[in-house]
Amino acid sequence: MKKIIILLAIIIATACSHTSQETGAEMITVSIAPFKYFVDRISGGDFKVNIMVPPGSNPHIYEPYPEQVNKLRKSVAYISDGFMGFENTWLEKFYETNKKMVKLSLGDKITPIVSDDDHGNDHFESRDPHYWVSPKSAKIIAASIKDLLSNLNPDKKEKYGSNYNTLIHSINEVDSVASTLFSEFPGRSFMIYHPNLAYLARDYNLEEIAVEFEGKEPTPSRMKYLIDLAQERNIKTIFVQKEHDAKNARAIAGEIGAEIKTIDPLSEDWMKSSLETINALDSSFIKSRK
Repeated sequence: MKKIIILLAIIIATACSHTSQETGAEMITVSIAPFKYFVDRISGGDFKVNIMVPPGSNPHIYEPYPEQVNKLRKSVAYISDGFMGFENTWLEKFYETNKKMVKLSLGDKITPIVSDDDHGNDHFESRDPHYWVSPKSAKIIAASIKDLLSNLNPDKKEKYGSNYNTLIHSINEVDSVASTLFSEFPGRSFMIYHPNLAYLARDYNLEEIAVEFEGKEPTPSRMKYLIDLAQERNIKTIFVQKEHDAKNARAIAGEIGAEIKTIDPLSEDWMKSSLETINALDSSFIKSRK
């Protein structure tokens, strides 16, 4: 009960700190919805935010709509992930569409998780793009966006610095919650359909086991391997992102008697999504320990 109260307190405090003032504001385009969270919290609503990949879409293979490109043309800045699949195809075209906008690649300051294999598949990135899920990466994201906003609007630098400090305090609380909860389960494995939580696993000494392999659905032999591994590790929960088909995850869950838990790491509310994911992982570890 105590951990739930802590998580709710962080969500409420952070939500109350944001006031939208977007009317007539300049526009910033971001590649994915979680980045909007950081722009909004630090700018206090001084900028409209155009999300290139809307909620519910797969950012690895997404193709933008004309309306989004029109908003891109009006943007003063573009904030990219740097490692995301759709950016390999579209990012340079975006820059050509609006040569005046300031460019920020958040991945430039992230130490990436790099795969040993890259087969040239557009669905498969050699550098894992899902770093925003980890609170430790979120601190780096927040600092980069604070600097960008301060350069775009120097007169509001003090305001952005103050909002940034408030946000960092909240992120530190989430980091502390994750560190405390996961310290009870060092090296513990969890299974997820699409490998979305590798940075969370790296930063808090966990092991991510992905059903999907190199951007592809598992072969029958890999399915057998995953079922055997899940039974060996006593995994009782399989995580599935909101945007992905849970068919193969359900097949494994049926074989091992596990439940399916949907998470939403591409949510526009980074804080709420992160806390829910951390809590869900902790609950799955407690369940597997029984």
